[in-house]
Formats: sequence, structure tokens, C-alpha cells
Amino acid sequence: MTSERVQPIRPTTVEAVASRLRAAGCIFAEDEAHLLLAESSDRLELDRLVEARCSGVPLEHLLGWAEFGGRRLRVGPGVFVPRARTELLVRIGVGLLQPRLVAAGRDRVTAPAATAVDLCCGCGAVGLVIAAALNRPAERDVRLYAVDIDPAAVALAAVNIGGRGQVYAGDLYAPLPSRLRGQVDLVVANAPYVPTAELPFMPAEARRYEPHAALDGGPDGLDVVRRVVREAPRWLAPNGSVIVEASRRQVDEVCAAMHRAGLVPEVAYDEDLAATAVAGQRPARPPGDRAHTISDSGRR
Repeated sequence: MTSERVQPIRPTTVEAVASRLRAAGCIFAEDEAHLLLAESSDRLELDRLVEARCSGVPLEHLLGWAEFGGRRLRVGPGVFVPRARTELLVRIGVGLLQPRLVAAGRDRVTAPAATAVDLCCGCGAVGLVIAAALNRPAERDVRLYAVDIDPAAVALAAVNIGGRGQVYAGDLYAPLPSRLRGQVDLVVANAPYVPTAELPFMPAEARRYEPHAALDGGPDGLDVVRRVVREAPRWLAPNGSVIVEASRRQVDEVCAAMHRAGLVPEVAYDEDLAATAVAGQRPARPPGDRAHTISDSGRR
């Protein structure tokens, strides 16, 4: 008895797949159809992937990768998928570290010129893309350390970051080597900032398939963000900075937390990405009382 041969997928299947995805509420149905077709080796696998996507499984979990900052990064079930808006953290981080690399001398062949820490790193997206943007070929101008409390995220971050940095499992700064205290040029954290009461209103694919700890920021959304900011000064080098993502309505409280920590806050908005970030610098002298506001789009 011979088994029935699986028929190859025809190009005309794209519209059929897109139609099924569109009916399930997928906004970018045609783009997703192309990606799922490329990932499928036969119709049976395609049907399985499409059915899973229609049930709400994140596209990135089905593909096994997510695109962020121009790079494909490994992701998987139970791990937070990096959002495009978080690329604002990358741009700010690169902008802050670039002058330090120039000042240190990019032609030197000694130790890395800058140290960066990526907290709540998830799959390692933010820290990796920052380091990749600044490192020369075959060089490591930025020494990268990444931390997450979720073992699944740590495992994926280790794969994505590879030999470009070190990845630790633990709660925020706790697992970092003590020798880094006062030596870190940049701390970047895409910490959870969704208020607990607003979690039910998030997209179903986030609520069902991403870790609760990566989404829930407590009563006002800033429980973890405040901890990141409060503990930052003991790790930051003079003029080093910590950057966090937030919502617009949380900006005043984040700036207040940075002032309490002795940091000088600066707010950045990106209208195109619908993104908001706050960077706090550890000054060489006591900070003033005002926060500066910058906007990548030129609007406040």
C-alpha cells in the first residue's frame, strides 16, 4: 500500500491563505500568508500553521523568528515578541554610546570602549541590535550583558547573542558581576509597563501566548520600571544612562523616579512608531529639576 503523495503548494494558494487569515482578524493577512507559505514544506504543514495563526498564536512563534532592527532573531512559545516601537530604545542607546566610542578611540585594540546592560532582555533583541550597530567587524567595541528572569527567554537570548555578549538568568541587576558596579555606560530595559487592570484589553495573542511577567507592570504599570531606575545609579559609570520604555501618560512619574534616583531625565517621542522612552543620565554633578523633551519626529 502506498501513501498518498502530498501535493506541492501552488502560488495561487497565497490568496486562499490570506482570505482565511483576514477572516480571523489578521490585519496584514497577505504579508502573513507569504511568510507562512515560505515556512511550509507541504499543504499539511501549511494547514497546521494557518489554523494555529487563526486561533491567535503569534505569527513570530509559528515562524520561529521575529524581525527587529533589521535583524532576524530567534523567538519561541512563551517568550515575549519584540515590538517595532522598541526600536526607539535602540536609536537612543546607539546615540548615547557612539560619542563614548569616538572619545575612546575606535582604532584601539585593547578592552571594549563601552559597557551595555540589557535588562528584561527577552530574546535579547535590544542589546544585541545596539551592540551590532556599534561593533566593528571582528571587533567588540561594546561589551554586552543581558538579563531576564524567564529561563525560556534566557535560552533564546543566549542563542541570538551568541559570542557577542553574556546572558544571565535572574532578577534585574542581581545576577550581574559585582565588578560592573559603577562601570556601566548604558542600561536599557524594555520592562513591563502595562497596568494590571489593562491587561484584559491587550491583544489576545499577547495575553494567551506571552509570559504574564513580561506584560504586567503592577497597579500603575511602573513597578518594575521604578526598580530599574532606583538601582541604576550604583551600576552606572559617571555620565552613564538608563533608558526605559513607557507610555505617554507615565512620563511624569518616570521622570520623577529618575529625579529621586539622582538622574537627569530626557524624554523622547517617536510619532511614527507610537513610542515613548525616557533616558536618565547619572551626572558628574547634582542634577537640576527639569526634564528635557526631544522628539524624533520634531513634534512634542
